[in-house]
Amino acid sequence: MIDLRLLREDPDRARASQRARGEDVALVDSLLSADERRRSSGVRFDELRAEQKQLGKLIPKATGDEKAELLKRAEQLKADVKAADAERDAADAETQELLLRLGNLVHPDVPVGGEEDFVTLETHGTIRDFGAEGFEPKDHLELGQILGAIDVERGAKVSGSRFYFLTGVGALLELALVNAAIAQATAAGFTPMLTPALVRPQSMAGTGFLGQAAQDVYHLDKDDLYLVGTSEVPLAAYHMDEIIDADRLPLRYAGFSPCFRREAGSHGKDTRGIFRVHQFDKVEMFSYVAPEDSQAEHQRLLEWEKQWLTSLELPFRVIDVASGDLGSSAARKYDCEAWIPTQGKYRELTSTSDCTEFQSRRLSIRVRDGKQVKPLATLNGTLCAVPRTIVAILENHQQADGSVRVPEVLRPYLGGREVLEPVAK
Repeated sequence: MIDLRLLREDPDRARASQRARGEDVALVDSLLSADERRRSSGVRFDELRAEQKQLGKLIPKATGDEKAELLKRAEQLKADVKAADAERDAADAETQELLLRLGNLVHPDVPVGGEEDFVTLETHGTIRDFGAEGFEPKDHLELGQILGAIDVERGAKVSGSRFYFLTGVGALLELALVNAAIAQATAAGFTPMLTPALVRPQSMAGTGFLGQAAQDVYHLDKDDLYLVGTSEVPLAAYHMDEIIDADRLPLRYAGFSPCFRREAGSHGKDTRGIFRVHQFDKVEMFSYVAPEDSQAEHQRLLEWEKQWLTSLELPFRVIDVASGDLGSSAARKYDCEAWIPTQGKYRELTSTSDCTEFQSRRLSIRVRDGKQVKPLATLNGTLCAVPRTIVAILENHQQADGSVRVPEVLRPYLGGREVLEPVAK
């Protein structure tokens, strides 16, 4: 959530942010109105309680008609205090409810618009000309079947559409990717973490995933637990309700977890293969920093993502995501999109978001700097979303005979193997 004081001081900034997101601008004025009622009812309650306490001191000393009047006033005050208390609680509840619906304030440099209104910041690597090499590239699913690496038919038989098995070298390739990603993150100073895949409602809501993203979340009604769509959720909630000393910052974690997404609204999109699935594994970077360092940390996370994709020898571009495609908790987001040869376009492989103080306010995570205690900033960045990375590796490093060259960074984790070879039928 955003700072209410900032909202009062500069409501036009919040209105502009909502407008840029394509969301309800009137929510800002409803929130300001509720906040005013909350504050005025709080003042009213305090005044009545003060009068009530003062009256309590006078009554024992009074006699006769004066005491009768004071007692009568005390009864009225009792009712007024109760009403003021109820009014204050109702206004506070409304304020909190509206505040939780308001997205983070969009950074002023973010391009305004929808999904296609991003700005390309950088392009890396060289796109292969398969025609010049004399063969037509196969897509990742065909390659995965040739290699004995991917089985979507049995995935669908066992679990339904958008599920899959990684088999043989496919399973080994995932383990290699995860180990290489964790090795890079550890070398950069991240603490590796294996995180819970099930979280309580306050953890999911605190990170902002029960707002506009709620339709993509799996909920276990019987247990009132949520399956995470990213380890960002448990990593953000890891320090929930804590005060962290400033000299401990930055705190950086690299979480590995299964991720679950309903992919609501994606009917007909990426139905072939393993690009868009309901369950996958991911290595996620997460940072806690002082608010004034969040933009610099955002650039650091992006550099680590670029380092990873470069080490995998993939052609990719970096985009500045437009305001309408940010997600409620992000003030700014960069995506790294790898080239997918058979699709003839770049597709998202990693994403990094600066959530400023939005999540820490919702999760009550603060930093102590001297005598001052204040919310800190949180940031997240994908290092390796496994299935999409496998898609990019298979398609970009394929050879004419259906084999796939292994990037050097992964070879130590695959027993020195340089090529993934087709399996015998």
